[in-house]
Amino acid sequence: MTRIAAVHGALAPHRRAQHEITDMVARTCLPEDTDRRVLDRLHRSTKVTSRHMTLPLDRYGELDGFGASNDVFIAAATDLGAQAVRGALHAAGLTAADVDLLIFTSVTGIATPSIDARLVGRLGLRPDVKRLPLFGLGCAGGAAGLARIHDYLLGRPDQVAVLLSVELCSLTFQRNDASMANLVATGLFGDGAAAVVAVGADRPGRPGRPDTIAGPTIVDSRSHLYPDTGRVMGWDIGDTGFKVVLDPRVPDVVRRYLADDVEGFLGDHGIKPKDVTAWVCHPGGPKVLHAVTEALGLPADALEVTWRHLADVGNLSSSSVLHVLRDTLAGRRPPPGTPGLLLAMGPGFACELVLLRW
Repeated sequence: MTRIAAVHGALAPHRRAQHEITDMVARTCLPEDTDRRVLDRLHRSTKVTSRHMTLPLDRYGELDGFGASNDVFIAAATDLGAQAVRGALHAAGLTAADVDLLIFTSVTGIATPSIDARLVGRLGLRPDVKRLPLFGLGCAGGAAGLARIHDYLLGRPDQVAVLLSVELCSLTFQRNDASMANLVATGLFGDGAAAVVAVGADRPGRPGRPDTIAGPTIVDSRSHLYPDTGRVMGWDIGDTGFKVVLDPRVPDVVRRYLADDVEGFLGDHGIKPKDVTAWVCHPGGPKVLHAVTEALGLPADALEVTWRHLADVGNLSSSSVLHVLRDTLAGRRPPPGTPGLLLAMGPGFACELVLLRW
């Protein structure tokens, strides 16, 4: 099995209260003299109290087109990604030269050379490090990236792999777009990054390092792409960049499919949902979290860590579920040997499940 050695989260530099961001969105997205009560209601309904932004709020109105936003993404994602990877390697008691595989996932900007390539020299990674940039997985990217790391380390159990997620969602907010999808997205999504260091089963440990995180092991993973849901979530890409596709049916899709997926996956390992001692769930938004709780029949406090993350920093797309994993490890850890389930959903529409053992 794959062992998670460390998880480190990083957040964009400018923290702002939700009402400040709402004011910025009103200035940049709504036509002049428009009644903003719908915007205010939508932003309050997200249950987000603050978020971290890549730029000062007054800079967003100055971004002129996709090119300008993407240039900011490349520079900021490289900086924030380096911070996240350095923190994770330090916590794991490893160096950059130990890394054999670097997976990078994002859905909020594009770069060639990719962000992972730009980090090799900056972090001191070996020039023969294997790299795998992933794009298009959206909020499911953190879970899917963990699953692909597990697949890799099963075949190379003496190696070290790093997953890096960087999502700068604020750079995708569409100016002069008063659509419901854009107004919801501008109230929900924030900017952040996370890195996970994982080691194969045969990788020797580093004794005597008190800062090393004794993380869970990854047992297995499962993906499920749902039929006829291609327009439920994603991007329409045009001259102004990434325009969000966000169908209000997302909670209905969760209710329809998730329970069968989770029960079938756990059942293949002789586990029932009641046996799971920690649910590491992506914070898709209040309606989605209520749908997850309802579909799986979870206790009211089962997603407490996820709700807290949503309130504190918003939805960080693929980075969020990794922050929730970090917070689960940093808080009251589940009993050793018990099962945990990490889950996230994203464009496709698809679900990614990762079975953990604490």
